Amino acid sequence: MTSFGISPAAADPTGQPDLITAGIEAADGSRIAEVEHIDGGGIRLQIYSAAMDKTFPVEIQRPADTSRPRPSLYLLNGLDAGESVASWQAQTDVRQFVSDKNVNLILPIGGKASYYTDWVKDDPKLGRNKWKTYLTEELPPLIDAALGTDGIRAIAGISTSGTSVLALPIAKPGLYRAAAAYSGCAQTSDPLGAYFVQTAVGMGGGDAKNMWGPLNSPEWVANDPYVHAEELRGLELYFSSGDGRQGEYDTIDGRKSQLDGIKTQIDGMNDQLGPMGLVNQIMVGGTIESATYYCTRNLEKKLASLDIPATFHYAPGTHSWGYWQNEFKESWPVLARGMGLAE
Repeated sequence: MTSFGISPAAADPTGQPDLITAGIEAADGSRIAEVEHIDGGGIRLQIYSAAMDKTFPVEIQRPADTSRPRPSLYLLNGLDAGESVASWQAQTDVRQFVSDKNVNLILPIGGKASYYTDWVKDDPKLGRNKWKTYLTEELPPLIDAALGTDGIRAIAGISTSGTSVLALPIAKPGLYRAAAAYSGCAQTSDPLGAYFVQTAVGMGGGDAKNMWGPLNSPEWVANDPYVHAEELRGLELYFSSGDGRQGEYDTIDGRKSQLDGIKTQIDGMNDQLGPMGLVNQIMVGGTIESATYYCTRNLEKKLASLDIPATFHYAPGTHSWGYWQNEFKESWPVLARGMGLAE
């Protein structure tokens, strides 16, 4: 078994996908337990997390050109954490979009309703959550060693992970050089932000008191990116939100044009292209997006007051995948700049 301290995997001078093998292990016991090659030239790793004593999948798409080390973009899912059909892979064309880019696309799976943070207690429903440790200490060095990356990283995420992609760079300064949050809410410790967090965790079956303790405990403030916005200085930043009004994907034809007959994030059913699916998207998704719009506007004012540059984009739309697919592409120049890539 390979341990850290040796040279990472070398880039393939032929430009072909390199062969990644299981067995790379970190000093803390985290390791790559299994490697599988999947459709479209992708790779699925099974990563054992020592902090959570559990194995989680990570899907990877390699750069267009693997002849030299490349940066990595970590792309996080929302409340379901990619465990259902509510995932970037199932609902969008992001893999196709980056297929000609020189970046390692890293798609962690797991961590439903966890906010990708370290919980203070194990949860009866959600179990042990040490996702901050996983995403800042365990996974990146394993990925770097396995893929022979250049050690440069960016991170992006939707909805609940729109909070996480700000909290993680704050928790581990220098780990990421760019961050993009789509339809997220940076606030966690003020009454409204805490309500959002409690509601989201509860929807996933968890108890937010097991995450950061009772309301007003120090962990709620410690994990609040809005409070600690100064620590985002130096990152390339992109933020977006719809305003809750109906947009281009909030019609039956609009949903069909983006979803192309596949499942949606609403409830995992096969047929969500009819009227009831649309009503859910407009009513539920519109309400949620109105809240993320409020949060994103607040963060825009906060960063402006701190003279921290960031790109913000707003448009009509609900809390749904068509808009996130668009916003990922809109944010690419910002992410690419942070990773030192040509747009």
